[in-house]
Amino acid sequence: MKMDGRRVLVTGGAGFIGSHLVESLVGQGARVRVLDDFSSGCRANLAAVRDDVEVIEGDVRDAAAVRAALRGCDVVSHQAAQLEITRCIEDPLEDLRANTVATLNVLEAAVRAGVARVLYASSACVYGQPAFLPSDESRHPTNPNWAYGVSKLACEKYAAIFSQTSGIPMTGFRYAIVYGPREWYGRVLTIFLKRLAEGRPPVIFGDGRQQRDFTYVSDVVAINQAVLAQEPPGHDVFNVSTGVGTTVSQLARIATEVTGVNVDPIHEDVAPGQRSRIVEEERMRLPSELEAMVLDPAKGRQRLGWTPQVELRTGLAREWEWYLANRDRWTKLHY
Repeated sequence: MKMDGRRVLVTGGAGFIGSHLVESLVGQGARVRVLDDFSSGCRANLAAVRDDVEVIEGDVRDAAAVRAALRGCDVVSHQAAQLEITRCIEDPLEDLRANTVATLNVLEAAVRAGVARVLYASSACVYGQPAFLPSDESRHPTNPNWAYGVSKLACEKYAAIFSQTSGIPMTGFRYAIVYGPREWYGRVLTIFLKRLAEGRPPVIFGDGRQQRDFTYVSDVVAINQAVLAQEPPGHDVFNVSTGVGTTVSQLARIATEVTGVNVDPIHEDVAPGQRSRIVEEERMRLPSELEAMVLDPAKGRQRLGWTPQVELRTGLAREWEWYLANRDRWTKLHY
C-alpha cells in the first residue's frame, strides 16, 4: 500500500512509539490524524511534524470520539494503551477499559468507516513466564502473569474475530522492551540513564539475572512500514524483538560504558512487590516479575523481510544523547 495521500489515524500518536510512527507516515506522504488524550503523550513529541498533522485531543475509551476521529480514514494504527504494570495490578478494571474496551472501540469504528487496514499494538506480556526462549508466535503458550497481558491478549482475540467477520486485514505487534528517544521515564533503562546523568550508579534489584529483549524504536517503525508495504491478508501477529536476551546486570554495565560515567553499578536486595530504599520515589520491584522476556523475530523476517538493525549499544547511545538534551522530560516516575 502506497501511503502518499492516504489518510491515517494514529491513536496515541503523541506518545513514545506513536510519535515515531507519525513521523514515518508523514515522511511517506500520508495525511495523518492523531487521537491522543495526552495522559502520557505530549505535544513536544510531535514538534518535528507539528504543521503536518491534525491533532484531536480525545480518549479512545470514548466510542463516539473514536468514530469521529476515524471518519474518512483509510488506515488506523492503534497505539494508545495503558502501559503501567503497577496500575494494572492496582486497578485491573481500568486496565481492561483502557486497553481492551478502547481497542473494541477502534475495531468497531474501523469496520463502520470501512478502512483498508488496521494495525495495533500488542505486547510480549501475552506470553507470561517463558516456557522456552526465545518465545515464538506459533508454539509458545500465551499465559499472561499480569492483568496487562490478559487485556492485550483479549485485544488480539477480538481483532482476529473482527478481521474474519469484516474482511479487513488486521495486524498486531507483540512489542518487546522498546526503547529510544522519547521513551517515558519509568522502566529500568531510563532509571539507569537518569542516575548516570546525575553521576549516581545504576541500582540493580536482586542478582540482576532477569533477561529482557531491548528493541530500538526505529526497528518498530520499520516493521510497521513493512506491513503497510506488503499488505499481508487476514489477521496475524508478529513479535517485534531482537531475539537477544540482555540481563539487567549486563544492561547496567553497558550503560556505564556507553555513557562514560565512571561508577560501578550496585545491587539492592529488593524482593518482588517490595520498594527500593535507594531508587527515587521508592520504586517498586514489580510483583510476579518475569524471569525472562526474549522473543523470536524469525516470523517477521520470513513473512515480511524485516530484521532489526539497531544494536543495543548504538541505540542506548542515541537515547542517552536525546536525554541529555531533554532532561526536563524525565521528572516523574511512571511504571
